[in-house]
Amino acid sequence: MTRQEHHVIPGPGGHGDRDVVVHGHWGRPVIWFPAETGDAWEFERNGMLDAVRPAVDEGRITVFCVSAWNAQSWSARWKSQHDRALAHLDYEGWLTGGVLPFVRDRCGGRDDVALAGPSMGAFQAVLLGLRQAHLFHRVIAFSGGYDPWQWHAWGEGSAETYLTNPSDFLRHVGGEHLEHLRRSLQLTLVVGSGQWEDTTGALASTRSLAAVLADKGIPHDLHVWGPEWPHDWVSWRAQAAVYLPQLG
Repeated sequence: MTRQEHHVIPGPGGHGDRDVVVHGHWGRPVIWFPAETGDAWEFERNGMLDAVRPAVDEGRITVFCVSAWNAQSWSARWKSQHDRALAHLDYEGWLTGGVLPFVRDRCGGRDDVALAGPSMGAFQAVLLGLRQAHLFHRVIAFSGGYDPWQWHAWGEGSAETYLTNPSDFLRHVGGEHLEHLRRSLQLTLVVGSGQWEDTTGALASTRSLAAVLADKGIPHDLHVWGPEWPHDWVSWRAQAAVYLPQLG
């Protein structure tokens, strides 16, 4: 029987409490981001826990499922892109200032916390890894889109929109920051080539991000699954069963 816990951590920007559901008793901690507006129970509800249960029950990984904040940030179409980026930075502050200390305490002080998620959760994992590579050194992303300006964006660009857009800032990274990413971070990008991977932009965006990572010499792997794998949970279950256990 997989050990499961539910915890509540004060939410980003002081906007109420947010849920964290923990699956497992030992092993490398993995913060799992849900797809778009999903909650902390989405991982189990969509069969992801069953897909990786052997690795969880064997104590190879412990999965910390967080609630999304995209309804207040990237999916809030009434907000300008600048305001969406500000809301995202509140969420990032919650992750680094609230969730990460909790994860480390729960796992005996381990500092090898990994990040993972599907769709918009993949974006969250990649962005946090790139921005906070001193805290997170491993990212696994499934079917992500990595340019927030493609999400019904409007308004003027700003420093905040730039710094929360990996498709933009990564192209200009250089110097010591680039060397730090090369030393510290390893990304695994996974995407299918089936239904909706094209219309969501995930396939093109994943390939584009991988090309920039290659150009910058940032360690990464790109895995493009075949046309039978859509932008959907059936793919993410199969892919997670392959790649998440490798973390342990």
